[in-house]
Amino acid sequence: MAESAIFVWQGTDKQGKKTNGEITSANPAIAKAELRRQGIKATKVRKKGKGLSLGGGGKPKPADIALFTRQMSTMMRAGVPLVQSFDIVAEGLDKPKMAELVRNIRNDVSGGSNFASSLRKYPLYFDDLFCNLVDAGEQSGSLETMLDRIATYKEKTESLKAKVKKAMTYPIAVVVVALVVSGILLIKVVPQFEDVFAGFGADLPAFTLFVIGISDFMQEWWFMIVVAILGTVSGFMAIRKRSRPLREALDRIALKLPVAGSIIEKSAVARYARTLSTTFAAGVPLVDALTSVSGSTGSTVFEKAVIKVRDDVSTGQQLHFSMRNTGVFPNMVIQMVAIGEEAGALDDMLDKSATYYEEQVDNAVDNLTALMEPIIMSVLGVLVGGLIIAMYLPIFQLGAVVGG
Repeated sequence: MAESAIFVWQGTDKQGKKTNGEITSANPAIAKAELRRQGIKATKVRKKGKGLSLGGGGKPKPADIALFTRQMSTMMRAGVPLVQSFDIVAEGLDKPKMAELVRNIRNDVSGGSNFASSLRKYPLYFDDLFCNLVDAGEQSGSLETMLDRIATYKEKTESLKAKVKKAMTYPIAVVVVALVVSGILLIKVVPQFEDVFAGFGADLPAFTLFVIGISDFMQEWWFMIVVAILGTVSGFMAIRKRSRPLREALDRIALKLPVAGSIIEKSAVARYARTLSTTFAAGVPLVDALTSVSGSTGSTVFEKAVIKVRDDVSTGQQLHFSMRNTGVFPNMVIQMVAIGEEAGALDDMLDKSATYYEEQVDNAVDNLTALMEPIIMSVLGVLVGGLIIAMYLPIFQLGAVVGG
């Protein structure tokens, strides 16, 4: 079967007006035939160049996958056939590499592969959980419903990640900017004052001498300091990526941090509840669902806890009892799971728990942002204001002597 490509066309419509656009087809002849069926007389049809797609606008991100899933769900709920849904979604995507990925999946499906098998060829973008849920939807004949659930799950997960990232990156970004500004002042501005002070012929205040000493050190060693900081950060990230014990230790410390620790804990619980609710509602057995859930919490502490829960559940223990034994899950979610197990509505109770903790994370992030703003302003004031005071202190003292 010939591989489809995008063709750019120009022509006239039924009223004789000039028009143009793009169409996905196997070759120019088929493209012209399809345009004729649409009432368009094509005067020029050529294959779209791939120059822009090499840069690709970056590789597809989880947010792009969430958008793709939602669009596929919408198309199929509207009664559009699967292969045609791929074409429509691909043509509406702005990111060329994402559109290319969708077309590759479309070609696999049109060639006879099922949807889940096609997705498994791209594990970088579609994890086991995603593929297993699509497979369950295909097997049960409810693919459009399953895609809707996956889309909701991906959207809420990405929204939660964005909120946690906002909470973590905002103060770090401001502090980094403050340090950069302070570094520029020490390297470029303070030396100008130092030249002025050299002509005073008087002893400088201790605070001013301290700042000048830091400035001299920064002027001489700033490049080595930057290299050392970058080397330390990159080395730490590399070691963290390879060392699971280090990640576990850092995650345990993160959970104990004031304010931020609570956000991390609530987000992990929300991911656990959301993922387990989605997989269990899809008909995945509980033990298999817990296996998929373990890697989605975003914390190695919770990952170990979920694996322990899975092992306990596989021996016949109730889910809420196994969760309680780990000592990491909040009492509220344990009680909600217990009610769900008793009432036979576990997926519904997990969904409610996920919604509750997602709202808790949202509120906590807003509170943290409001709390951090005055703290950050204080830090900026101390750093920049301290440097200004140190530089103007000799001038104030000289003015007092002259005035005396």
